[in-house]
Amino acid sequence: MRRKVVPTPQGRRMGERVGMSPDAPPIHCRVAVSTDEARSLALSFPEAVELDHHGRPSFRVGGKIFATIWNEHRMNVMLAEDGIRTAVEGAPDACEEVWWGKRRTAVGVTLARTDRDFLADLLTDAWEHKAPKRLLGDR
Repeated sequence: MRRKVVPTPQGRRMGERVGMSPDAPPIHCRVAVSTDEARSLALSFPEAVELDHHGRPSFRVGGKIFATIWNEHRMNVMLAEDGIRTAVEGAPDACEEVWWGKRRTAVGVTLARTDRDFLADLLTDAWEHKAPKRLLGDR
């Protein structure tokens, strides 16, 4: 079965990995991601900073949150609604929709059920969605 993908502004498909066929099976738990690895990935983007958000670590660019560590097992990644749906459909064992009121605001990623490359793809999309335009010039 083919994974449903949504083009990103840079022509990549969310969740697509270099060298993988579009017919590849959905992401499964290959190597779990630790909270420290998730934090390191989030802070690897230009001008990304970690700040407290109601007692939880949040990762921001230009003052806007693009991810939070909800607890030691889960990271919430703030994507556009299409990206949230795509992540959940592509990796239903690892991802779930996060709602705030009546709208989808993020994808909740269970760190033990994802891998570093998939989480990095999600964080890249979230960072690009929130970053100031001046930072996107090189991307």
